[in-house]
Amino acid sequence: MSRSKQAYELMCKDRYSEAASLYEEAIAATPDVKSYYWNLGLLLLLQGQETEAHTTWLAAMMEGDPEEVELWTAELVEVLEAEAQRRQDLDDYKVTWLIRQHIRELQPGDVDNLLYLSLLAIELEEFTGDELADWGVVELIREHQEIDSHLLLALLEQVLKAVPLHPKALELASVCCSHLRHLSDLLLSVLLVAAIELNHTLHEPLGAVHLAELCLSLEINRENQAEVWRHLATFYQNAEEYDKGIEAAKSCAALADNVAAQLFANHLLLRRLLGAGGYWDQVWLAFEEQKKLLYNLPETLDSINYAAVTRGLSVAYFFPYVQDSAKHNRQMQVLVSQWCQTKIQNQFNDRVEQYRTSALERKKIAPSQKKLKIGYVSHCLRRHSVGWLARWLLEHHDRSQFEIYGYFINYKPNDPVQEWYASRVTHPRPLTRNVEEIADRIAADEIDIAIDVDSITLDTTCEVMALKPAPVQVTWLGWDASGLPSIDYYIADPYVLPESAQDYYTEKIWRLPQTYIAVDGFEVGVPTLRRDRLEIPTDAVVYFSGQRGYKRHPDTAKLQMKIIKEVPNSYFLIKGISDKGAVETFFTQIAEAEGVDISRLRFLPQVGAEATHRADLGIADVVLDTYPYNGATTTLETLWMGIPIVTRVGEQFAARNSYTMMVNAGVTEGIAWSDDEYVEWGVRLGKDAKLRQEISWKLQLARKTAPLWNGKQFAREMENAYEQMWQRYLEGT
Repeated sequence: MSRSKQAYELMCKDRYSEAASLYEEAIAATPDVKSYYWNLGLLLLLQGQETEAHTTWLAAMMEGDPEEVELWTAELVEVLEAEAQRRQDLDDYKVTWLIRQHIRELQPGDVDNLLYLSLLAIELEEFTGDELADWGVVELIREHQEIDSHLLLALLEQVLKAVPLHPKALELASVCCSHLRHLSDLLLSVLLVAAIELNHTLHEPLGAVHLAELCLSLEINRENQAEVWRHLATFYQNAEEYDKGIEAAKSCAALADNVAAQLFANHLLLRRLLGAGGYWDQVWLAFEEQKKLLYNLPETLDSINYAAVTRGLSVAYFFPYVQDSAKHNRQMQVLVSQWCQTKIQNQFNDRVEQYRTSALERKKIAPSQKKLKIGYVSHCLRRHSVGWLARWLLEHHDRSQFEIYGYFINYKPNDPVQEWYASRVTHPRPLTRNVEEIADRIAADEIDIAIDVDSITLDTTCEVMALKPAPVQVTWLGWDASGLPSIDYYIADPYVLPESAQDYYTEKIWRLPQTYIAVDGFEVGVPTLRRDRLEIPTDAVVYFSGQRGYKRHPDTAKLQMKIIKEVPNSYFLIKGISDKGAVETFFTQIAEAEGVDISRLRFLPQVGAEATHRADLGIADVVLDTYPYNGATTTLETLWMGIPIVTRVGEQFAARNSYTMMVNAGVTEGIAWSDDEYVEWGVRLGKDAKLRQEISWKLQLARKTAPLWNGKQFAREMENAYEQMWQRYLEGT
């Protein structure tokens, strides 16, 4: 056996000193063989003797001319590369990192080595992103044509996962698009997944827009183009580029080639138009188109694949924002939800049967008196309206009688509200958005009653509930009832739904005795609004409305302008997430049509903290609610701050939220049952300062006694409902 082969075998056994001795003997015998020096230096490097390794290599090159040195350097790099690859195959990342760093010093322009180094830095959790700039990675990729494509794609995927995203990451994505066009499907997946994560989790919509626009530059099929446009519409809106969001939705719709695809795309357009606010001419057209498509949906159900099912759950989501037609809106939602559940259960048929069988077996041996297991399923138990409102139920639950489980979908530990919820449940379950994982966890925990807190706010929650992992399932809070046949009960109260509602709800309406929601209060910060800064006289009457663009219905805006017109020295403050320019144009045009001087309108910016927003409500004398979709959290905040509110009561759940909250806060002044009454109350409250003061005092005093502000009592009423539901289940009624 030759010395070289023997030395290599010793090196593979980590017997470095013995291997080095063999190479020293070989050099002494034949000093002109350069490979001996390369390998001896490598062995010294592996023993931590970096200076000695460099000295060995340099000694072999000292007498060479430039061409020879270049050739010898390439030979040395080849030796180091072979060992780096061997070490990497052994998952010996630290040694691989050491060797590749020396390759970088010898050949700083070796792009593949730099890609390996970057991936190693990520693996060793030492990657900062600065490496891309310091090593000139992006520039070298741009200059070179021959690059390991899969290595480059792997690096891009990892770099785009880094938090926070490095500025060079988006530049890397751009240059990758020119190198990886032959892998367009794989590249599309990497870019789009990263874009979704940037938008939804990291709240960096501009980065998401950049990546999605890169996706459109690839050669992708029609279906994938529609998918990219669908996401891009959302990214644009979240980046406050509302016009682009609307155009993206239209581009998605233009690619729809069947009724189902048209339905989903038109829903997207409706969402973008309403979200921007002020585009009502187009909203009406999209709304009528959506109704027509829904009526034709049953004819195309069998042709729709499962991947499209979850999008279908929300295609009637915006109907309550456009019209207060409770029965019709529910019929549309139920139609969609029943179809979706059938598709979902067919997809996971074995699981559904397994859950059903398990529940029946447990029912046979379940004692009538036991500690009930209650599971709250939600992605909204975080900094979200639902997250602010559900806190007090979790705070006051009687843990001596109930085991409380929290199924946190897409859990993010950096959200303090979500962390608070995790600390308040007996068994926190931080989960991803994987439907099977969530449903299996609920079933494995043998939950008795599962509470869907999201309704159709998130399709994942609906998919989970459609599988029926718990024997009793309930919808509470969220949006409205989902219409899924797998939901047994919908929590309401005597006011939020009319007596006739059971006629068009598929779920059994469970009415709590007083209110379907109660809170102990809200955190209030330091206000940022002052009348003098807004150029409003101190003796003026200030009306306020703070809602998203979705709720800005033109009919209600006209009523609000009639109120402003009738009350001298009054001003209207308008606030909410929407397209600033579009909403200003929307209200300005209505004001001019109603004869209101537009100088009496003030458009307010958003504030970062919820506590500040609540404090800023103190500038208002009267809050004007929206219709046909009322405020919910905003109404509660208004009442907590002791400010009179005018609301228009309708038929549907969304049009009766403020009504039930006001009644349960101890006030009826401001509750209107018609458009005329809405204007009358608005004018009366604006002109009668004494009445406003009386209402404010009522609200302040009611903090001590009203059901709306008694979270502990509310928790007992919910728990009583759970016990009765469980008893009915055991009795088969």
